[in-house]
Amino acid sequence: MISHAQNIYNSAQEAEKAIKVKVDTSKEPIAKGKYKPSWESLSDYQCPEWFRNAKFGIWAHWGPQCAPEYGDWFARGMYEEGSDQYKFSKMARGPQKDFGFKDWIHEWKAQNWNPDFLVKFYKDCGAKYFFALANHHDNFDLWDSKYQEWNSVNLGPKKNIIGGWAAACKKYHLPLGLSVHLAHAWTWYETSRGADKKGTFKGQTYDGRLTKADGKGKWWEGYDPQDLYEQRHPLSKESGEWDWDPSKVTLPDEAYCNRVYNRTMDLINKYSPDVVYFDDTVLPLYPFCDCGLDILAHVYNKSIAEHHGKNEAVVTGKILKDFHKKAMVWDVERGTPDDIQPKAWQTCTCIGSWHYDKRRFYDGKYKSAQNVIQILADVVSKNGNLLLSVPVKSDGTIDSLEYNIVKQIGCWLKVNGEGIYGTRPWKQFGEGPATDKKNPMKDQGFNEGNIKFTARDIRYTQKPGNCIYAITMDVPESESSLTLKAIKKAKYVELLGYGKVDFKKTKDGLTITFPKYLPNNIAMVLKIK
Repeated sequence: MISHAQNIYNSAQEAEKAIKVKVDTSKEPIAKGKYKPSWESLSDYQCPEWFRNAKFGIWAHWGPQCAPEYGDWFARGMYEEGSDQYKFSKMARGPQKDFGFKDWIHEWKAQNWNPDFLVKFYKDCGAKYFFALANHHDNFDLWDSKYQEWNSVNLGPKKNIIGGWAAACKKYHLPLGLSVHLAHAWTWYETSRGADKKGTFKGQTYDGRLTKADGKGKWWEGYDPQDLYEQRHPLSKESGEWDWDPSKVTLPDEAYCNRVYNRTMDLINKYSPDVVYFDDTVLPLYPFCDCGLDILAHVYNKSIAEHHGKNEAVVTGKILKDFHKKAMVWDVERGTPDDIQPKAWQTCTCIGSWHYDKRRFYDGKYKSAQNVIQILADVVSKNGNLLLSVPVKSDGTIDSLEYNIVKQIGCWLKVNGEGIYGTRPWKQFGEGPATDKKNPMKDQGFNEGNIKFTARDIRYTQKPGNCIYAITMDVPESESSLTLKAIKKAKYVELLGYGKVDFKKTKDGLTITFPKYLPNNIAMVLKIK
């Protein structure tokens, strides 16, 4: 019989055999050290304690796709004839043959951006690490990129966005996370090569086919649109495929793989992020290219060299198998697994759309502070962290609704944070009516919001010293009682923000009586000894 450990080893070996493209590391060498770019070498990774204790981070998922303030994946959707974003861009700026995403970049100015204010605000409201978007599938780098001329220092706002965020994090002693999404531009932008199938501009191709020679006399003269759109290859059978299935997509060539590698290494070497987030199945260009494994080994070796022999870096990826989870941290998008996970993990979600969408301000369809705290409690009870995106407007500010939501989260955490920060899962993650309801995840996650919580739903965390925290997932009625079936006895029960409360041992568990005046309108935290 083959052991589980042997199966993991065999899976890792098979994954490495799948590598077809090896990147050129001569321009940005892999840091020498303990780790080699192989799953076997990386398999003894231990998630650092600072990250496990942090529990809550805030993310500025902000770039040129926020310029129109019209939601997610705008740079792709604006070329999908008939889509909401296509219609908006065409009505607002003219046909896509004349005004493409490169032109939205030109309009993005970030004129009111104040990273110092936002980072301090997020820290004051309880964030223990801060994330910034380094690039998205739109292929536009938000720093003084050595290998991509289409960057925020040369074009658009003409500001070093990552440099500004990094300086603010350093000033306020907040760990810096950077998210990298660029690998999929190859297929993601294939819509930019299309043309209207009907109407006045039928058959006139969009700007995704333009080259440097077409820029004479234009604002973008001297820049090659193909360095942005990356459409120098045969079209894929299924445009936008996510997992690099060669039966569906045209696989990137070696030159593209090298650009992805060099740009990401340049970012890491310049800004030394504490966390690197890859919006990829496992790693960039995985499994047909070794780019991601090279970067992973580099991040860890670099961290060890900078932290007196100890690796303090975190790298996250999506849709991980067991052998991947031995080498990096699993990220789940907009979702939560059904039970406690043996290794630290993270969920990423947003209070609105990933890229700022002004319609969410007008219709008020943001997550409430209570929604966020429910997700946080659920995730932490299962050994995870919550990374929360607060969408940033085109000008670099957040709107008044977002500000108030974050402020409310911060107020709750100031009083109740001891039941979140530095905790570990208890013997069971929770109890209550929603606990036994199955909520299966899709590959990446996306099961968020399927279960509605009540005040009878509890999430448990613990700290060393026999201290258990029971978090109600809604607000109970004043002077009501709650029986915790999982807890049979206690010497002391405190309601955080209020003080000691009455309790008694019953045949069904520990019954607690809430006071007449409750300390908040989001969720109660009971400290039990």
